[in-house]
Amino acid sequence: MSSHVGARVRVSSLLPDFPWDTIASVKAKAAAHPGGIVDLSVGTPVDPVAPLIRTALNSVAEIPGYPTTHGTPELRAAAVDALKRRYGVTDVDPAAILPVIGTKELIAGLPKLLGLGAADLVVIPEAAYPTYEVGALLAGAEVVRADGLTQLGPRNPALIYVNSPSNPTGKVLGVDHLRKVVAFARERGAIVASDECYLGLTWEGRAVSVLDPDVCDGDHTGLLAVHSLSKTSNLASYRAGFVAGDPELVAELLEVRKHSGMMVPFPIQAAMTAALSDDAHESQQRERYRARRETLRNALLAAGFRIDHSEAGLYLWSTRGENCHTTLDWLAERGILAAPGAFYGPACADYVRIALTATDERIAAAARRLGEP
Repeated sequence: MSSHVGARVRVSSLLPDFPWDTIASVKAKAAAHPGGIVDLSVGTPVDPVAPLIRTALNSVAEIPGYPTTHGTPELRAAAVDALKRRYGVTDVDPAAILPVIGTKELIAGLPKLLGLGAADLVVIPEAAYPTYEVGALLAGAEVVRADGLTQLGPRNPALIYVNSPSNPTGKVLGVDHLRKVVAFARERGAIVASDECYLGLTWEGRAVSVLDPDVCDGDHTGLLAVHSLSKTSNLASYRAGFVAGDPELVAELLEVRKHSGMMVPFPIQAAMTAALSDDAHESQQRERYRARRETLRNALLAAGFRIDHSEAGLYLWSTRGENCHTTLDWLAERGILAAPGAFYGPACADYVRIALTATDERIAAAARRLGEP
């Protein structure tokens, strides 16, 4: 007898294969290295959570009641202050801050939360974090990959994702580019969702928020900026992020999320407040990544790799001028696991994404192995 699930359309059938499941054999090959694997495939933090954040988490662990979906006033005020202090973003209404259960969850659900469906077009970057596409597919919307507005012709998208600094490429979009995207979106009636999770990890040049006055002239209409504490504060395990921007859009997201029970746990909200209120731990973590980046970058260049973009973020977008799976095998022979560029779009098949998120010891091991014949 067929199961009830089998009798219906499986939602999972609408989605691509989960990327990380497809490189299990390469991971096993790397893990067989006598010196152990150096896993540089996923940008997951390895350094400890700062004591002040753990103290804040524990300080409210005894409180039993439900948290608010909108977040505490203290959390929203801390986010507003951090956006201004760290990134020069002004004029954010505290009511237009909404904490989320990790930004991946928000991005996967955003098109549906905004009411998009089969009649709508979602634009994602040509080299894109896979969850942008997944969110559009879950809503039944059409997806187009485009880095230039002229590629869209006369079409009117409902939602445009920008990602600067980019995952996977580390590319930073300039003020003029972002201004053109905002102007285009407003002409066409589109919402701009700017994934800014790596904004605090800029190594070269200047990366700006879509909410920066230089980009939007202080008008947040139609704009959403997505921020994560996973990278800069090592809070990936906490699932701690927030979205900010257009007060009307944030209010709509809040209303739907209230009905859906999408609440960030109260101790996590306290931890987020502490993390957003302190810049010292964030600066210390940034310098750890800066040193690891320099070590890996030098070793990759010496091994004959070319590194493109990568002026920000936690990855080195690297190529040996061959198919990414050939490069993955070359790295796996040396006990190093990277992410294949094919994960991020058809235009990325000759690249691998190499993460900086490993301990100093593992980064040093990778650098040594890259020098092996």
